[in-house]
Amino acid sequence: MPEPNKNGLNMLEGSIVDKLFIFAIPLALTTFFQQLLNTADVLISGKYIGTNAMAAIGNNTPIVSLIVSLFVGLSIGANVVIARHIGSRQFGRIKMSISTAILTAIISGLSVMLLAEFLVDTSLDAMGVPSEVREMTETYLRFFLLGMPGISLYNFAAAIIRSRGDTRTPLYSLLIASVLNLILDFLAVQVFGMGIDGIAGATSIANYANAFYLLHSLSTTKDILHVHIYELRQVGIDYREIRRMIAIGLPAGIQGMVFSVSNLIIQSAINSLGADAMAASAAGFSLEINVYTFMNAFGQATTTFVSQNFGAHNLPRCFRITKLALIVETLVTLGLSALTLIFSRELLMLFSTDERVIELATIRLWYIVAPYILNGSIEILSGALRGYGISMPPAIVTLICVCGVRIIWVYTVFAADPTYENLMITYGISWAFTTALLAVIYIYFKRRLADGRHLGINQHYPDSEKA
Repeated sequence: MPEPNKNGLNMLEGSIVDKLFIFAIPLALTTFFQQLLNTADVLISGKYIGTNAMAAIGNNTPIVSLIVSLFVGLSIGANVVIARHIGSRQFGRIKMSISTAILTAIISGLSVMLLAEFLVDTSLDAMGVPSEVREMTETYLRFFLLGMPGISLYNFAAAIIRSRGDTRTPLYSLLIASVLNLILDFLAVQVFGMGIDGIAGATSIANYANAFYLLHSLSTTKDILHVHIYELRQVGIDYREIRRMIAIGLPAGIQGMVFSVSNLIIQSAINSLGADAMAASAAGFSLEINVYTFMNAFGQATTTFVSQNFGAHNLPRCFRITKLALIVETLVTLGLSALTLIFSRELLMLFSTDERVIELATIRLWYIVAPYILNGSIEILSGALRGYGISMPPAIVTLICVCGVRIIWVYTVFAADPTYENLMITYGISWAFTTALLAVIYIYFKRRLADGRHLGINQHYPDSEKA
């Protein structure tokens, strides 16, 4: 048996706050560089192609987020299952779980790519993409979708590696991929004279390079996550493992997709306001998402820490992890939000010098980044519940409070007064409803867990299965 956890953190003992930071900061930077793949596309297109190209990429953001949310959610299921095995020291199940996760990533990536390519026209029609940016929007999306298997494989491989507490390796991978993408974007536009198709193709190549780096890492590591790629066919898919992963990961994916569906509806409303509004939203999103990366990182840290400790039957530590994660996330989000708002104009000018675009993007940032602390609480509470294997309630709450509120708002309040400000305010309102209801759900399940009335979806294996 390889070393139990050579490259990871000891999440089961000792201090918590410092380990949350050790886990979350590289993860946040990883997500930052993952977002940089898209930011580079927006930046290069805005500088060298024009506002319409920038708007075209902005139009694709909700669709891409919708698909990626599914992969991220499913990969969370793999993270929870493997972390649970580590916490309960069921080392004999880990190789089977890894094989199941990687093969699932490949199959789901190819399936989603083919289905999404088939639905491109339908999706763009549903968003009401204006004719002046329609062709570029479709071109970018079709080339970008070719990289879906790479995105899926990266997310699953990263989730496997993070289950042991190692968030540095995925960071190194994203750093390399981001630099590669930026170089390829520039070469495609400035050297080879390509347009938005070259930008999207460069991003797809970077996504595949990203995934293969992590697969190489798993095949060369000397600890409990070691697996040879040629063994995958021999080990295959374990249907008990995949059921556990789906039971936890699919609701998490649906929760992320609900956010994206609501954003698709908002994007459709943004499109009705013109190219300046579309470009402004693309620029604003490229900044605000960098604050979100830290919130999401602490949420994923909470999931992994809680999952390992739940596997070790240490509920008091699970509860303490969630409490401290909420405090840390609040402080970090407040600081980053303040910096983003203070320097908003200087940052936005990196994307465009058009005063109207900067004005609208600034409005977006104030309406979204200022109440971001509510969204951070959603990440922590949802992450804690997933760590226990309780994944469906957060998804249902999100469906009702996020998607429901935003749909009603767009077709009532915004329809009556279609201004950019009136559209952006719906973000904070939907987060407030979601946070309140999710807090009630968390307290309810916390009491059930403390009373021993709910053990989560992934029950502990009998001792006879331990290696």
